Amino acid sequence: MRTTTPLARLRASVHAVGLAVATPAEGGTPLLARAASPWLRRLPYGVAFVFVASLLPVTVSVLVNDYRVNGAVAGALATAQTAPLLLAVARPLQAWLIVMAADVLGALFLLGADGVAGRSWPWTPMIVVGYLPLMVAVGLREPRRTLLVVWLATGAAGFAFELLSQDRSDGIHLLLFILSGAVLLLTGSLRERGDAQRRLMEQETISEAERARRTLLEERARIARELHDVVAHHMSVITVQADSAPYRIEGLPEAAREEFSTIASSARESLTEMRRLLAVLRSEGAEGERAPQPGLVRVQQLVEATVRAGVPAELSMPAELGPVPQAVDLSAYRIVQEALANVVRHAPGAPTRVSVSADGGRLTLVIVNGPPDAVGSPLEASGTGHGLVGMRERVRLTGGTLDTGPLPDGGFRVAARLPLAADTEEPA
Repeated sequence: MRTTTPLARLRASVHAVGLAVATPAEGGTPLLARAASPWLRRLPYGVAFVFVASLLPVTVSVLVNDYRVNGAVAGALATAQTAPLLLAVARPLQAWLIVMAADVLGALFLLGADGVAGRSWPWTPMIVVGYLPLMVAVGLREPRRTLLVVWLATGAAGFAFELLSQDRSDGIHLLLFILSGAVLLLTGSLRERGDAQRRLMEQETISEAERARRTLLEERARIARELHDVVAHHMSVITVQADSAPYRIEGLPEAAREEFSTIASSARESLTEMRRLLAVLRSEGAEGERAPQPGLVRVQQLVEATVRAGVPAELSMPAELGPVPQAVDLSAYRIVQEALANVVRHAPGAPTRVSVSADGGRLTLVIVNGPPDAVGSPLEASGTGHGLVGMRERVRLTGGTLDTGPLPDGGFRVAARLPLAADTEEPA
């Protein structure tokens, strides 16, 4: 079992917060709306409220006491310049339009104020402080072209007032232009990085789904190829019996002879169509699959090969299992084969026990391995999932059940029950 250190948990939390901040949201969706923690989702509103609650009274006080602006006008300007920060959490561009208009209007009012001399103009220090978090919200939401327009508009407004009244300007418009550009550049880069990560994650999710679907189709095609021999054997028996019936049974009426002849002809046509179907299913590299399909009689050979691979395995199987349908026989062999292969790949040296039994019209397979040998190392750190997919498909095909999963001691268990007759089938 893996242990997670506090430093690793802290790094994961910081990465999650950074990804949530940098992930662009749809229009009208608040920043951090996709964060897992409810506290993180409320954080942007809390930060915006702190800025509004601190800047609003300070702006009113400075405009009234220092700039000698009328109290009602100062209150209206302060509210228009600070309150939209709450709107910026969800709609930063609209909030910027309101703040920008209020800042320009405030600069025009300050032109006729008595206390402008010797103080910052056209922007007050509170405007600079409130403008920067607004740029953070805009940079995390809007595309690069919009950020460039916002930055140029900020600079153009400041330089326009510089031309209007150079004797009153103290260069604060240049400070705001530089700081807003730096903030927009930083947050825009962060947003684009988060956007790229989100697209990469979506592509990886799609690729994983396509890979799983392709694995399932490959396993189904492989099972279909293997079952071809089983079905072909039965069809061949039908053909031989139908052809030989008139010679084995004396006194058959002519209608019965024609019926047997029709059955034999249909069986031969079915075999021909099956060969065509197999040609479609067989891949270019599957020519070696023409050998006879194995069954439970060869499970002992699988166990012996596993022992030679360094895995202490043992088999428990009665000498006589009774009649086993060919499809079930083949599926049981493949399940045991894949389970033992997984032990060799992922748990080398683990003691393994294979149990095969028949009871109540069902064939039961149990493959259990203990924890891997500490000396050895897994040949594969992570599996492709082909084995379990193939097991599930074979069990589903025969109408049985499958149970797989890890054990408390670090081992793994595979248990399958396959019906030996049609009337004992279980839902997969």
